[in-house]
Formats: sequence, structure tokens, C-alpha cells
Amino acid sequence: MTTDTEEPTLTIDELAARAGVTVRTVRFYGTKGLLPPPVLGPRRVGHYGREHLARLALIEELQHQGMTLAGIERYLHRLPPDLSARDLAVHRAVVASWAPDAVEKVTREELQRRAGRPLGDEDVERLVAMGVLRPTDGGYEADLGLLRLGVGLLDVPLSQEAISAARTVLIEHARAAARELSRLFRGEVAERDARDVRSLSAHMHPLVVQALLTAFQRSLKEELGEWLTEPSEESR
Repeated sequence: MTTDTEEPTLTIDELAARAGVTVRTVRFYGTKGLLPPPVLGPRRVGHYGREHLARLALIEELQHQGMTLAGIERYLHRLPPDLSARDLAVHRAVVASWAPDAVEKVTREELQRRAGRPLGDEDVERLVAMGVLRPTDGGYEADLGLLRLGVGLLDVPLSQEAISAARTVLIEHARAAARELSRLFRGEVAERDARDVRSLSAHMHPLVVQALLTAFQRSLKEELGEWLTEPSEESR
């Protein structure tokens, strides 16, 4: 896998396997302009990177929401062409937030297909510890909304304890923000009729999710920037 700053290193077969699609699908999306062309290496072999993988994940999420291919084309063509894998992941998170909770029973083979990569016993154990999977007779109950996030965390160099602690922090702060925003909105709609309340809710949901994601993304960028620029103990 590449980082945002590394050269693309995935062949089309590796990209398709990671994304859980066929090579034919990757080529089809390329001809439709849904995927940027690969970087041509020696012997004119195409190489793909994290941006291609993130764009395939976004396409899959849009499909899960019931969007047609024409609708997906319009959606992707409105995006800036130079979005990084991180930016595309934010767009996918916004799209995924509209989906209802989806828990599905899957076999080990189906789980690996959904994950888009081989999963060893240790990987599965970590996904269970994250709450993404729950073992059942003959397979697992998988939270499909969290599966790709959990699989992505398998490659993050953090201990399971740190991931669990981070999950707790995010849930606690998200619930606190939801409570405060709910109180604020209730004050605004207290004197309105039910139709106005439903209309406000329908309009505010996507706006609030986008605002929270944007605010958190910028705050995290600032925090990480300060952390990375702090002088180390050795340089003091």
C-alpha cells in the first residue's frame, strides 16, 4: 500500500483484490472516467495508488445508497480532480452516514471478499475487539458500516488498547456534541408545527455531519501539525 506522498505501486490485479471488485470493473470505471488513469511504469504496466483505492470505496458506498451509475458519474465529476485519498475518505464518510445501521451475517470467505483483502486469525480477532465483528455459528455478524474502517485500522501502527481508547473518546465527544446541538435546535423549533420540525431535521442532518467532519478534520490537522513541529527531548 502507498501513502499519500508515495508513488503508486499497485497493479490492476492488486487494486481489484484490495477493493473487492473485478479487474473488468476497474477497467470499466476507467473508461467511464470514474477512475483517473494509472501511472505507467516499465513495460507500460499501469500502477495505481491509494487515491484509486479510495475512489473505488467511494463508488461502492454510493452504490450502496442506491445511486445509479449516471448519478455516480455526476457526483464524482463535481469533485476536484486532485483530491487525496484522505479527502476521498471524508467524502465517503459523509455518504456512509446516511445509511441505516446494517449488520449482516457473513461467512469467513464472504468477510474477506467484503474486506477486499486476506484476513488472518489475528486480523479477525482485532476486528472482533473493535466491535466490527461478532462471532456466530458458522460465521460472523459484521457491522458493514464499520467494516472498511476497521480493516483500514489493521494497517495502523497502534495497539489495540490505543484504538479502543480512541473509539471511546470519539463516541463520548460525538454524543456530547449531538446532545448540545439537539438542545439548540429544539429551542429553535419549539413553537413550530410538526412539518417544520421534520423539514428542519431533514435539512440539518447532512449539514451537521459535513460541518462536524470538516471541523474535526481541520482541528486534527492543526493538532498533528503542532505535535510534529514540537522540538523533541533530544533537540532541547
